[in-house]
Amino acid sequence: MLTFGTNYARVMYPLQLEGMPPWLESMLTSELALAVFFGICVLEGAMLLRFMPSELVVPAALALIGSSMPKVVTIVAIAVAGTTIGQFGLFCLVRRAGREYVLRKSWFPVTESRLERFDGWFDRWGAVAVAVSNTMLFVRGLLTVPAGLSEMDGRAFVALSAIGSLSFQSILAALYLVGGHLLA
Repeated sequence: MLTFGTNYARVMYPLQLEGMPPWLESMLTSELALAVFFGICVLEGAMLLRFMPSELVVPAALALIGSSMPKVVTIVAIAVAGTTIGQFGLFCLVRRAGREYVLRKSWFPVTESRLERFDGWFDRWGAVAVAVSNTMLFVRGLLTVPAGLSEMDGRAFVALSAIGSLSFQSILAALYLVGGHLLA
């Protein structure tokens, strides 16, 4: 277990965070923690978060910011808002610039063949695939590109993205809380 000192009390957390950059750890234990967390979630939603797997964003925030019920609700709400804003930004970029533009960019971590598979999912399942994929590990946000290229309404995309993100972030928070109780 790691011990993090703050201006408040020294607290033990069951989450191992060795891979987190020290500058990020210090930002998430500062008074700006929720604003920094929001920015990280926007980056994660836009598929620009390279220094941390998206599956660790909410658990790390709970470990560093706190895991009382009001903080859990706040962290999940911020995560949903941030990732939805990031995904909507990517949705708009794809809609405006096109698929080829995104695939040429080094920050976009998906190959043409993998994206074709997600195109097939979107063609088969339609808009509901956005919400479902946002709930799934390792494919979060990848249906944003096919959605951006489709005739899908932006408001519908935001709603479905938020629903899927709420599901994903809530599951992560619950797993962290249950895991913390089991390890304590």
